[in-house]
Amino acid sequence: MYRKILALIVCLLMFALVGCKSKGDVDSSSLAVSVPEEPKIVYYTNNLTGEDSITDEEVYSRRPVAVMVNNISIAQKVQTGLAKADIVYETEVEGGITRLMAVFKDISKVEKIGTVRSARYPYIDLSMGHDAIYVHHGQDNNYAKPHLRDTQTFILGTNNAGTRVRNGLASEHTLYGYGDKIWKWFEDHKKYDTKLKEVENWQKFADKDTVVSYPEAIANKVTVKFSGSYISVFKYDAESGKYVRYFKDTKRKDYYTDESEYFKNIFVLETSINYYPDGKHKKVDLSKGKGYYCVNGTYTPIKWAKGSSSSSLKFTLEDGTPLEVNQGNSWVCFHSKKFDPKFEAE
Repeated sequence: MYRKILALIVCLLMFALVGCKSKGDVDSSSLAVSVPEEPKIVYYTNNLTGEDSITDEEVYSRRPVAVMVNNISIAQKVQTGLAKADIVYETEVEGGITRLMAVFKDISKVEKIGTVRSARYPYIDLSMGHDAIYVHHGQDNNYAKPHLRDTQTFILGTNNAGTRVRNGLASEHTLYGYGDKIWKWFEDHKKYDTKLKEVENWQKFADKDTVVSYPEAIANKVTVKFSGSYISVFKYDAESGKYVRYFKDTKRKDYYTDESEYFKNIFVLETSINYYPDGKHKKVDLSKGKGYYCVNGTYTPIKWAKGSSSSSLKFTLEDGTPLEVNQGNSWVCFHSKKFDPKFEAE
């Protein structure tokens, strides 16, 4: 009898405890919820800059795109897209002027690039060194045209991914390309190979936490003379850790964004530049030579070599040790041995 009374009391107490819970109370043991982990972002290296800045494996394996850009003095004020380039090459063409070739790992991210001009032989060689798709509008028929058959090219026009923009200049200085449309054209037209056979870094890049510098040789201002009238100047901006591009004393700015053009690495490479037999176009020796590497307001003598059309540029210190290059974008100048570059502390 005593046991029955004790069991009844226990039941009544349990009933009272359960009754104290409100309708909203839930046993915490039933709330175990599986929270999915956020997917981790995988970063891939941009082989043109050494930076881990790519989040798409497809972009990582893309062929670069090299675009010929007008650099005649009157058209410099309408240039756009150069600051987005991973590498820009500059050398003399005809008449003492220079032309530029901007190389992009992911051109689809470049809203507009230009103005786009015609092909020249040394730029085709430099493009081939990156296994890039070469974009141009026109060419010199004697030397560049035969060489264009050695690589994949894209003639930009208003019938594909280009447009003419009224910018106050003559028609030949008004053609711009849209990066996303250019890349889509390559994807839609199967004749274009869009993937690199092998992804290799352009240079031996330093770790992101390493600061490459040569404090015994100051180069806060770098002056590269290509001819009597074409002089490129790069001034070091300590706040950004990059060089700002000038033409003589004029800071170059993007026509559409009004942004200055910043580059981490400046290469000043001397070579032989002579006339082709036509006495007009210039032949630039891209085999090997001496030069300078400028970074972080300092510089050091280097050696460079390229050789065959399909070979990439390689840089070493004077003793032959591979040059370690800071991560970031680069501007590469090929100038005649007739002119000495200047490195100043100002």
